[in-house]
Amino acid sequence: MANARKVFFSFHYADIMNANIVRNSGQFKPTAETGFYDKSLWEDAETKGKAAIQKLIDDGLYNTGVTCFLLGEKTYDRPWCKYELKKSLDDSKGILGILLPNQDKHGPKWISKYGKVYSWDHSRFADWVEKAAKDAGR
Repeated sequence: MANARKVFFSFHYADIMNANIVRNSGQFKPTAETGFYDKSLWEDAETKGKAAIQKLIDDGLYNTGVTCFLLGEKTYDRPWCKYELKKSLDDSKGILGILLPNQDKHGPKWISKYGKVYSWDHSRFADWVEKAAKDAGR
């Protein structure tokens, strides 16, 4: 297997149940066994203060090649998602968006200015990550 891609997931904390559908899809394990590392903050992040959250994000984004935005109804309006986008663009990371499953509304597809947006399909996720990484020159 080629080198595993390190992926950071950005999402609105209120969408965690649907975000976990993606996370628990079997694509991600703590090793390179699946071809991906999950570098996200998940449940722990919202219990911290502002400076601690920013450090967690910076540390989570460190050494990743792709940032995947899990898009719910209000993701576009979340300050931490905006921060994660800015940091990802500053570091020339690949960007992609996934419309979260089990939601009727996904909000504006704001991320499409920076990368492709897809409806969730676990069987195609690896191709999408690879395309985002290559489009960013990684």
